[in-house]
Amino acid sequence: MPRTDALEITDIPVPEYERVARAIHRESGLHAIIAIHDRTLGPALGGMRMWNYRSEDEALTDVLRLSKGMTYKSALARTGLGGGKSVVIGDARTDKSEALFLAMGRFIESLGGAYITAEDVGTTIPDLEIVRRETKWVTGLSVASHSSGNPSPYTAIGCLVGLRAVLEAGFRTSSPRGLTFAIQGVGAVGSALARGLAKEGAKLVVADMHEDRAKAVAAEIGARHVPHETILEQECDVLAPCALGGVVNDRTIARFACKAIAGCANNQLLEPRHGDVLAERGILYAPDYVINAGGIINVSCELHDGGYREAEARRRIDAIYPTLKEIFEIAAREGTSTHRAADRLAERILAEGKKRQSNGKAR
Repeated sequence: MPRTDALEITDIPVPEYERVARAIHRESGLHAIIAIHDRTLGPALGGMRMWNYRSEDEALTDVLRLSKGMTYKSALARTGLGGGKSVVIGDARTDKSEALFLAMGRFIESLGGAYITAEDVGTTIPDLEIVRRETKWVTGLSVASHSSGNPSPYTAIGCLVGLRAVLEAGFRTSSPRGLTFAIQGVGAVGSALARGLAKEGAKLVVADMHEDRAKAVAAEIGARHVPHETILEQECDVLAPCALGGVVNDRTIARFACKAIAGCANNQLLEPRHGDVLAERGILYAPDYVINAGGIINVSCELHDGGYREAEARRRIDAIYPTLKEIFEIAAREGTSTHRAADRLAERILAEGKKRQSNGKAR
């Protein structure tokens, strides 16, 4: 078993993934998994999530789904990057320590640049600053350090950009004014989305697992607060999942009282077939890895020649709108669901990338 400063690293064989590795550091309590799905288009970039998973199997399932989603997200966002993700098993409110994030930095460094990390659910810029002390493969650090800063506001900005395409396709308007949005999860990303929609005159219903946070956001922007357990059944025009994944599933799908689903959460469909059910019900679905790409687009701009420039990042984020329009058009033309149309487009981009690689090797 390879060791890096008492860090126990083992590979987990998973078909169709380039590498999946587990790290355990007993002194700090680190138990983490990094999944590198595909690097056809470039190094695997994806955030570091810290969550109190019930088991390693649950964490593995999450990191595999998230890393594949990052491959497709980066492909459609034309970031020039591949897809990866990392998860740290633990309670972000009680289990963080300097030693834990230093060990995580050594884990990332052991991969030699194949995986580049960033902020995600449960981690913050201060956490990543500690990670950065052990590895250079970190993006999304503070603006003061000449990095791109917290990606969360840019994820919300990208969602607002994408919502224009959703509203035009489903409501024949480009403005959210007067429409009702139900936002599930008002953490860093969901609250930024809520504020943006409130500024544009939308009616808002909000909920969060941490009820005090939801109440505070509701009071700030004049939204209606409801218990977290009831947000999915709220009558609304657009349901915006902005928490964890799997929100569209057999148990919830019959409860939806919305005309569209468009939010910032990753992996909103528990299984691909649930996207087909949404289409059958006439609920317009904005594929999550397309509409929530703003954050990864922003941090990816750090890796381009000349370094990070916000104006360039915003220009690239604006491309979410035409990409979603194209996906909706493909779905309508081919008589398929929007998530399958998005998958096909992403897979076509990846196939083109593999072909270019093959041609380059042939020379």
